[in-house]
Amino acid sequence: MSAGSAAELFRRTFGRDPDGIFSAPGRVNLIGEHTDYNGGLVLPFAIDARAQLAAGRGDSSKVRIVSAQKPGEVVTVAPADIEPGAPAAAGWPGYLLGSFWAVRQTGRPLEPLDLVLDSQVPSGAGLSSSAAVECATVLAVSALAGYRFDPLTVARLAQRAENDFVGVPCGPMDQTASAAAADGAVLLFDTRAGTVENIPFDPAAHGLAILVIDTRVAHSLADGEYGRRRASCERAADVLGIRQLRDVPFSGLPAALDRLPDPELRRRVRHVVTENERVARTVALLRAGRIVEIGDLLTASHASLRDDYDVSCPELDLAVDTALAAGALGARMTGGGFGGSVIALVPAGRIDTVGAAVTAAFADHGWTAPVLRSVTPAQGARRDA
Repeated sequence: MSAGSAAELFRRTFGRDPDGIFSAPGRVNLIGEHTDYNGGLVLPFAIDARAQLAAGRGDSSKVRIVSAQKPGEVVTVAPADIEPGAPAAAGWPGYLLGSFWAVRQTGRPLEPLDLVLDSQVPSGAGLSSSAAVECATVLAVSALAGYRFDPLTVARLAQRAENDFVGVPCGPMDQTASAAAADGAVLLFDTRAGTVENIPFDPAAHGLAILVIDTRVAHSLADGEYGRRRASCERAADVLGIRQLRDVPFSGLPAALDRLPDPELRRRVRHVVTENERVARTVALLRAGRIVEIGDLLTASHASLRDDYDVSCPELDLAVDTALAAGALGARMTGGGFGGSVIALVPAGRIDTVGAAVTAAFADHGWTAPVLRSVTPAQGARRDA
C-alpha cells in the first residue's frame, strides 16, 4: 500500500486534499488465544499490513465513506443516524461508523467527516482486519476533532465500536495490539490489569522467520460461535464462584475441573487456564533470549484450541501438521478460529520448503491454495500525514 493511495482516492472522490492520513495494522497473535475476554494474558504483535484512512472535515452535513475495496460506492449517513442497529451499521461501513459513534459516546462533539479507506489487511484471515479499520478511524476522528487519545484509549473505543455497534462480543486484544504495539516487539497485554509491555521480538536475529499461512477459509465471528464460547466461560466462572477464569491459577486447575459437572465446561476452562500458563512461559523464554524454545508452546496451544476449545477446522489442522512435518519449530492457529490463519515459527532457510509443503497438501485435498506471508513485528496505529 503506497503512502498516498487513500489520499489519491480521497482527492478523486471529493475534489480536495484530506486533512490527515492515518493507519493502523492488522495483528498476529503469537500465543494467548481466547484468553482476553477471560481476564487473561495475550501476546500479539502488529504486522506490516495496514488499514490506511484519508480523512477530511466534511464540506456537507453528512458523514461520507468510501473504500478502495468497494469501488464506486459512497456511503452517506447523517450523523444523527449513526446509532447501533441503524441500517447504515450493516456491512463494512459499520466498522467506520461504529468508531465515529464510539468517539461521540465520550461526550465530545463531532462534525461531519469524509473518510476514505484503503485496507491491505485481508478480511477473514484471522489477522484482525476489523480492529485495524476501527483503530485507524478512532485515531482519525479524534485527531481531526482536536482530541488526543493515548493508544489504550484508542483501543478501548475501537473495541466498543465492535462490541456495541457492530455486535461482535470480542475481547480487547485485537484493538489493543493494533493501537499499542511497537515495531520489533510483541505486546504482553494483561487484560485483567489493563497493562501492556512491548517485549523485543526479533526472530531474524536467531535465524528464524514467522510464516503466516492464510487457509482462505473465511470465518465470521458474528455467527454466534464466538459468543457461545464466551458464554460458556462465563457460566464456568459462575459455577466456580469467581469473576473470571483468570482467577483459576494453573496449580489450581485440577481442583477447579473437579467442581465442574459439565464435560464441555471442563474443556473450555482447561484451555483458558493452560493457555495463560503457556503465555507466561513464552514470555519468560523471550526475556531469556531463548526464542527457539517457544515452538513447543505454540504447538501445544493449537492442540488445546483444537481439542478443548473446539475452534479449529480441518484446513487449520492440516496447515499446522504439514508445517511441523516440513521443519517448522512450532505452529498454531491464530485468531478466533473456524478458519483464518496459522502462524508458524520456521528456520529462515526452510520458509520456502514449509510453504511448498502446505500448498501441496492443500492441493492433495482439492482445497484452494493458501496464501503465504512472512511477517515481522510492526508499529501500531499512527498518523502518517
